[in-house]
Amino acid sequence: MLAPTVARESGPRPGVPPDGPKRRSWLTRSAGLLLAALVLGLVVVASLAVGAKSIPFGTVVQQLAHFDGSADGVVIHSLRLPRTLLGLAVGAALGLAGALMQALTRNPLADPGLLGVNAGASAAVVAAIAMLHLTQPSAYVWFALAGAGAASVLVYALGSRGRASATPVRLALAGAAISAVLDAFITAVVLTDQSTFNDFRFWLVGSVTGRPLSVLYQTGPLLIVGAVIALALARPLNALALGEDTGRSLGVRLGTTRAWGIGAVTLLCGAATAAAGPIAFVGLTVPHIARAITGPDQRWVLPYSMVLAPILLLTADVVGRVIARPGEIEVGIVTAFIGAPVLIALARRRRMAQL
Repeated sequence: MLAPTVARESGPRPGVPPDGPKRRSWLTRSAGLLLAALVLGLVVVASLAVGAKSIPFGTVVQQLAHFDGSADGVVIHSLRLPRTLLGLAVGAALGLAGALMQALTRNPLADPGLLGVNAGASAAVVAAIAMLHLTQPSAYVWFALAGAGAASVLVYALGSRGRASATPVRLALAGAAISAVLDAFITAVVLTDQSTFNDFRFWLVGSVTGRPLSVLYQTGPLLIVGAVIALALARPLNALALGEDTGRSLGVRLGTTRAWGIGAVTLLCGAATAAAGPIAFVGLTVPHIARAITGPDQRWVLPYSMVLAPILLLTADVVGRVIARPGEIEVGIVTAFIGAPVLIALARRRRMAQL
């Protein structure tokens, strides 16, 4: 008597293909991603058009298609296009790094800076400015990259000491300890050297202003490699989200997955920090928005984060130009004002869920 009942319940419903709901979900998410890409295109145009001097959208499109050497064309190509392209690359990198970090640690409050990447890059920049007297972002970008990489390697080594693989808790503790030491070093240097502080504070605030395209050329290949690695980890991260034991039973090598993930976070966040300085809260906020749209599937969360993050970053950059005309507020300050309330709300929600 049970067999016919099971057969009827497990069979397809009349008029609905077996993969109908799954196909609709895939189409809905694809349409959402396409819509996000269209919004990103509009934000890019706004970033090129809005500033201390507003330029009509039609003129922006015309100058992009054919540069005629006019005053508007010079502003677009020399000033706004480099910062827009940098904002696109940095935003995508931070969003992808944030989603990857939260998936690796299974902590929705995790941030790319958890591995000490920001502190390592900042310490290296301070050392380059104080000891080598470098003052241009294109000059100390490689120092920032080296510092970010060294800090991540040290954190991973400490987090995995005595074990086959690092655990999220040990990584977080090691990252906090290394960041505290590096922050103390930064403070000691800038408090004793006024000229170093004057140069360092413009980088520390986080900005896409005044960075030449050469910075993007230097960091772009690393961003691409990091993005490819991150997107390739989507399926192992889905298995890891079910728990370590379940992940192992599904064939996921936890140590290898975490090592590749930390490498991708280092490349993405290190290159982004080297190019634009430490920009907070983008990597924390955007993955939550992506998960609210797509659900927990990392095959969708990662691409959505990669598109939504530059929307947030470029919008914050445009807002910083508008509210302080004829000057502007750096994008790192605007994202902090946006992200701090989100962090408080997330922390309160998790606390209420635990009560």
